Amino acid sequence: MEFSYTDVQSMLQESIEKFIANDYDFERRQQYAGSDLGHSPEVWSMFAELGWTAVPFAEEDGGFDGGPVEIMVMMQQFGRGLLVEPFLANVVLAGGVLRRAASDEQKERWLQPLIAGELQATLAVAEPQSRYELANVATTATRDGDGWVLNGHKGVVLNGGNAQLVIVPARSSGEQTDRSGITLFAVDATASGITCRDYPTVDGLRAAEVLLDGVRVDAGAVIGDVDGGYNTFEAVVDEATLAICAEAVGIIQVMTEKTVEYSKSRQQFGVPIGSFQALQHRAAILWTEIELAQSLVLKGLKSLDDDAPGEQISRLASAAKAKLSRVAQLATNEAIQMHGGIGMTDVLDMGLYLKRARVLEAQYGDQRYHASRFARLSGY
Repeated sequence: MEFSYTDVQSMLQESIEKFIANDYDFERRQQYAGSDLGHSPEVWSMFAELGWTAVPFAEEDGGFDGGPVEIMVMMQQFGRGLLVEPFLANVVLAGGVLRRAASDEQKERWLQPLIAGELQATLAVAEPQSRYELANVATTATRDGDGWVLNGHKGVVLNGGNAQLVIVPARSSGEQTDRSGITLFAVDATASGITCRDYPTVDGLRAAEVLLDGVRVDAGAVIGDVDGGYNTFEAVVDEATLAICAEAVGIIQVMTEKTVEYSKSRQQFGVPIGSFQALQHRAAILWTEIELAQSLVLKGLKSLDDDAPGEQISRLASAAKAKLSRVAQLATNEAIQMHGGIGMTDVLDMGLYLKRARVLEAQYGDQRYHASRFARLSGY
């Protein structure tokens, strides 16, 4: 697949590279990750000032008319720098729902402040029983006059503890696993009846368990059509799946580059271990696998750019995630193995890259789930 970045995309990549090199070293990353918020508000404000939070949104909404390829450029660099800022939760997840389904009034109320970096938001994707199946929604939405009452439990909600706005998919009709009957609600995180338990995740980010107990919202909280939110929900999570694949590509590229450099300095039997033909072969195979995975991610993102049918996008997202999960496991195993015991210590950042890559392997579906989904969508 022949592909090269446009001048604008190259400038975006270079600006993030410079920021990471100059202002986001390992020590600062650890400081931000260990703070109460789990990220730096000052860095997030800088994201907004530089226009990074505006990239994928339409100009009429206050954005820069970017697209999925620009998301790939950004997420890949964020992976290389191991950034902890809540870009995925705010821009890709919550922003993705608002961009696709919100009314003009709702965009003015929520999307524009989000783009400006003034509003923290998220999409509550998973429930304890859902096991990657988006249609398995047990959270209920019951009509109450002109409004609704929400009850349920959302798990591992990214940025949930910081979010001022939580977009909640809830079942307004039908059976628990039906695709129809799901409605998307914009819920104020301070509303009566919401309980949020915030916690750090193993990869240095933050998530939360969000409980909704008789949470009342008005009719204006409905995003899109009543009972018709599933297609938007699935499209956003497919895009988020491709986005985290791009992040994983950045992570395994860095781990492989660092491993190759390490193999040139570590000596055994009086020579660098990088001179051993067996290790050279393993590195060559790994780079080939990374390039193949990156091509699949790009193909999936290009299908979004080309407004391909939803089923085709889902199929390509699953192909990319299944491949990337396997390659990420291979790359992290090789990196740690070639570094030896030091690769698992706090002396190097290898362990942090490993933890983030392992989380991304499972997020929004592991290799087995997406291989099965790809086969089903392909008619096998």
